Amino acid sequence: MSAHPVKLGGVHHAAYRCKDAKETVEWYGRVLGMEYVSAFSEDHVPSTGDYDPYMHVFLDAGNGNVLAFFELPNQKDMGRDENTPAWVQHLAFKVASEDELLAAKQHIEGLDIDVLGPTHHGIFKSIYFFDPNGHRVELATDIGTDEQYAELKRVAPLMLDEWSQTKKAPRHADWLHEVARKEHNLG
Repeated sequence: MSAHPVKLGGVHHAAYRCKDAKETVEWYGRVLGMEYVSAFSEDHVPSTGDYDPYMHVFLDAGNGNVLAFFELPNQKDMGRDENTPAWVQHLAFKVASEDELLAAKQHIEGLDIDVLGPTHHGIFKSIYFFDPNGHRVELATDIGTDEQYAELKRVAPLMLDEWSQTKKAPRHADWLHEVARKEHNLG
């Protein structure tokens, strides 16, 4: 990969729209403990020069990752892509263990936020809920083995090729579902 001319150093930030910047900053701080680290606000968009006042807020998501939001008061009300199911587009954050995942669920439910899960995905478990802007948020913890991750990496190109031809779920990683089923039946 070193021959590639683009040398990425990680995600600088991921930006989403919000309905209210202050409410969003406070919610992510209260619910997920994210620190509000900076903001930019302009009347004209620097990249285009268009007049479109905005507030752009930045939150620390840990390990050098930053989540950002734009409040755009002069634009039409926020919506979502109605052609895409609500479960598809989401923000997923990592937590260190199953115990931390369960503690997070208890904390979030204690704030009167509906939480789905934990859901077992074979190599990770996760919970899901929505922020005040309608963005789906996921907290996930890895539970797979090095061997499982290596096998998934090995079959990834095979799965993509099969999917591209058939548009049906490839069976190369059926063992993941079996792992989840076994634990569900035991637990």
